[in-house]
This record gives sequence, C-alpha cells and structure tokens, in this order.
Amino acid sequence: YHKKKICKNYSFTLLLIIINFNIMFEWFIILFTPTEEPEMAQSLIVLFLAISIGFFAGRLKIGKVSLGVSAVMFVGLFLGHLGYSMQADLIQFVREFGLILFVYGIGIQVGPTFFSSFKKEGLVFNALGVGTVFLGGIIAYLIHILANVKVENAVGLMSGSVTNTPGLGAAKSTLIEIQKQLNLPADHFSDPAIAYAITYPIGVFGIILLIIVAKNALKIDLEKEVILLKKKNKDHENVIVRQKCRVTKSEVIGKTFKQVFKEFHIDNVIISRQKQSGTKVVYSPSLDSVIKAKDVLMVVAKQKDINTFIDVVGKISTDLFIESEEDVTTKILSVTHKTAIHKTLAELDLYNQYDVKVTRVIRSGLEILAEPSLELFYGDTLMVVGNKEAIQEAEKIIGNSKKILLEPDFLSLFGGLIFGLIIGSIPIVIPSLPVPLKLGLAAGPLLAALFISRYGGVGVIHSYINNGAIHFMKDLGICMFFAAVGIKAGHGFYENFVANNGWMWIYYGCFITFIPLTLLVLISRFVFKLNFYQMVGIMSGSYTDPAALAFSTKYLDSDIPNQSYATVYPLVTISRILVAQLLILLFAS
Repeated sequence: YHKKKICKNYSFTLLLIIINFNIMFEWFIILFTPTEEPEMAQSLIVLFLAISIGFFAGRLKIGKVSLGVSAVMFVGLFLGHLGYSMQADLIQFVREFGLILFVYGIGIQVGPTFFSSFKKEGLVFNALGVGTVFLGGIIAYLIHILANVKVENAVGLMSGSVTNTPGLGAAKSTLIEIQKQLNLPADHFSDPAIAYAITYPIGVFGIILLIIVAKNALKIDLEKEVILLKKKNKDHENVIVRQKCRVTKSEVIGKTFKQVFKEFHIDNVIISRQKQSGTKVVYSPSLDSVIKAKDVLMVVAKQKDINTFIDVVGKISTDLFIESEEDVTTKILSVTHKTAIHKTLAELDLYNQYDVKVTRVIRSGLEILAEPSLELFYGDTLMVVGNKEAIQEAEKIIGNSKKILLEPDFLSLFGGLIFGLIIGSIPIVIPSLPVPLKLGLAAGPLLAALFISRYGGVGVIHSYINNGAIHFMKDLGICMFFAAVGIKAGHGFYENFVANNGWMWIYYGCFITFIPLTLLVLISRFVFKLNFYQMVGIMSGSYTDPAALAFSTKYLDSDIPNQSYATVYPLVTISRILVAQLLILLFAS
C-alpha cells in the first residue's frame, strides 16, 4: 500500500514537472519565434539580437576592411527578412532616439575643432565636402527623372551610396510629416531604407577602392607627403606651446612686462616663470614685474607669437633651472565647483588672491590661451603655475573633483537634447512646398551640440562629457538606429529587391558614389594642391564614412586624416540632411 502511494506521488510530481517544462519550453519557443504582432519582450529581444550579433559581425575583417557598427543594419535586415519584427511605436522611438544620441555625440566631440578649423584651410575643405553633397543630390534627381525612380527611393539610393545615416533619418521624418499634413495613407510612399540598405555596401567599399586607386594613380609618395605637410604647418598656429628665452636686448631691460607688451604691440603671450641670472630661484611674475638683464623667461603662447616675443627681448635659452619644481610647480585643475563656473579668469583673479597663474585652458580637447576675459565652464581643464600651497588654496575655488567628472550630468545631457529638438522643430515656411522645412531630429541636435561644445555651455547646460561616455553614446545611438532601420526594411526586402530590380539600383548607386568622389580627388589635388593625407580625410568626411576613415588611418599608418574628417563632418552632415529633405519636399508626389 505504501509503495503504491509513494509511486503515485512520484508519478504525479513527474507529470507536473513534464507539464511545466513543456509550458516553459513552449513559452521560450514563442519568445524567439517570428511573429507579426510581437509583445514588448519579443520586440526588445529582436533589437538586442540585432545589436549584439551585428557588433560581433562588424569586428570580422576581410583583409584590412571591416563593416564595423554598420554590420548591425545588415543583421537587422536578415532578422526582418526571417519575419522578426518590433512593435511599431517602439521601433520608431528606437530609430529616432538612436539617431539623436549619435549626432549629438558627434557635435559635442568635434564642436571646438570645427569652428577653429575655419581660420586655416577649413573653408576650402568644407567647400569641397559640401560640393560633393550637392553634386550627389543633382545625380539623385537625374536618376529620379531619367530612370523613373520614385524620389523617396532616389533619396534612399543617395543616402546609402554615401553611407549617410542622418540623411536617411531626415528623409523618413519628412515623409511622415507629409503623410500627416496631407492625410495620406501609411503606404503612400515607398520606404527609402530599402534603397539605402541595397546601396550601403557600395558606399562603404567604393570609397575604400577609390582611396587605393587614387594613391596608385597619382603615384603618391607617402613619406614626401608627410614632410610637405609638416613644412606647411611649421608655425603650429593652433597649438599652444611653451619655450624658454633669455633677456639680452637693452630695449626691454628695466621695463615691466606691461610696458614691453604695450610698446612692442605684443598680444596673446603669457610669462609663466621668471628666473634671474646667477640664482636658482624661480617665481611666477606679474605684469608689473621688472625685466632684468640675462633673466630667463618661460613663455606660453602660439609658436608665431613666441617667436615675435623672443625677437623683442633676446634669444632662445637652454637653461634647465627654470623648469625646477622646487619653488614653482605646474598642476592641472578641472573646473567642478560652482564658484568658478561661468566666471572669467579676471573675476577669479587667482594671481592676486593666491599667487597662481593660469597659462592655458583645455576645453573639449582644444587648448585655449588663458586670457583674462575667458569664461570658464564645467569640465574645463586649467594649467596653473605657482607654489604648492598656493595651488592647494586655488584648488578649493576651482573644485578639481575627479569623482564628480566621472558622474553623468543628465541635466546637461537631456537639456542639450531638448535644445536641439527645439532647433530641429522650428518650421521654415517656403512658398510652394507642401510642408514647412525643418532641420529635423538629426540636424537640430547636431547644431545644438556644436554651439554648446564651442562655447562651453548655455546657462545650466554645459558641454563636458567624458570621452568614454561620448563614445558609448555615439555607438549606442548608431546601433539602435541601424537595428531599427534594418529590422523595418528587412520585411519584404527580397521581394522589394526583385520588384525594384535591385541590381539596377546598385548600378545607379555607383554613379552617386564614384562621380562626386572622383571629381573631389581631381580638384583637391590639381586645383588646391592638397596633401594626400588631408584629401583622404575629406573623402571619408564628405561621405560621413567612419569605416573608410578607419581603413585609411591603418592603410596610411597615420592619424592625419582624422583632422580633416572632423573638419568637414558637421557641415557635410547638415548639408546632406537638408538636401535629402528638399528632394522629398520638392518632388515627392
């Protein structure tokens, strides 16, 4: 009897386990099975699968080339082709929010160098970059007219052929706006993401092919190009340096620094240290300090200004005692305390209060000479000179809390995003257009980030985001956008490829990829005589192609292309957004 009872209990328990296991297994299968109406959990799993698998696939290399983060889109296309989908509202949010994060991160990163570059060759670089944008737009329009391709598909071809994600995002947003304003059905327009996905590989590999062809066809000597570029930039106009000099000119002996600066019209020069001849005592002089014969001075300024100053007072010095850290030391302080934020250096008056001199300010990677009128912002880095005790006192005013800098300031981040969305939503009414022109969710945040980064902040919104956070924000944003675009475009991708003769679209895309870029190479080299390294950066920046930039830096074994890439990227991105919107607004039927 007892054995029977125990056996029945075991059988019942086993039956319950089997039933629960079947239920759980069935639930697990449902969670990963493609469905037309997915739940939130299913939608998120599809999103995360596209990003994680795509990120892994992007690291795989064919020779020196890898797809990088763009592989996420192709994985999304494959998942969408298999029938996986996301909730409609969720996929739209992920796509738009990802794009906003990506362009805002780009703007914060390149803002300071973007504006300063216009003082040198930036005007020529950006003219070449924007020229390729408008030429690509003209070719896309001709394809629309001559090949009878819908303009939204032509814009998709254009965006894919130049690997420009924000342009695609702007085109899709504009199409949605037209549908709402004119009460058009949801399927009235074709999805430009399909044409974008078909031609995207042409944009990635086409520019890499042209870089290789240009190097060989132009018979580029890389070593000679580096030497020429160094010679061209020998003055280091935008780099702040320090140099030692010895006073030998009788015209300045016995005068104060203030008198010398005024009499010889010397500007933008800071004297951080002074040592008198025959002594080892080093101190940080004020403007009223007297210059004596054979004094050794440490000068901080741009190289050309240093050269001017040395010509006035004497000659270059090799004295080593002036660099001693015994009497005067150098330290880096970060602005984190509210008592220093939005104050000018003159208002802080660190020299008179603490005998500490600020020689330069580093903001978003850009070095700025410490002029009295310079306003400080959260996250600015100050290079200060003084004795240790004085610097410790000044540190209480500046803050210099490394822990606070590591903590994310969501007020500034999301405040900046709000500012960008407001700019992007401003309607610009143009007669004959069906809806007002807007900068949109891509150009608006990009412009806001550029200005916030350039000026250090707007009110309580500051530009400081540590490098790790910027890279995370950019990569997360572009992964979200690519995954959403790929999953959405993947539905019926093969059918659309066949229906629209995808091979012809690839053929049309080659025109948009190669014609503007070939002209860019010829004009850059033979008209403006640009250095090959700079030209490669412009090529990658004009097509907003990080994969091509990564290839070129490894192929040329140099980081020089990064500079010209960052110079043209913001204006080119804004131009591509506006061209894509104008084509849609003018010709979408």
